[in-house]
Amino acid sequence: MTYEEYLDEVTTLITEMYELDDAAAIKMVMDAQAADFFSKHDDEPAMCTQQRALQDAKAVYTRQNARQNKPARRNPAKR
Repeated sequence: MTYEEYLDEVTTLITEMYELDDAAAIKMVMDAQAADFFSKHDDEPAMCTQQRALQDAKAVYTRQNARQNKPARRNPAKR
């Protein structure tokens, strides 16, 4: 599949597996793309497989949730 088809597939898998709406899944994939998560996929089209899309959908979702659920850091200057 092409790189664009691959990103669409990852987005679709996120919506299906995690019951998110399209806008939320698209934002996750776009944020991951902006952070260069998919850079190698663009350079190596052989990486754009169904099996890899499933792995990446899980990774993108997990990564996004980890970022959102991080506890606030305390300011070390304030005690």
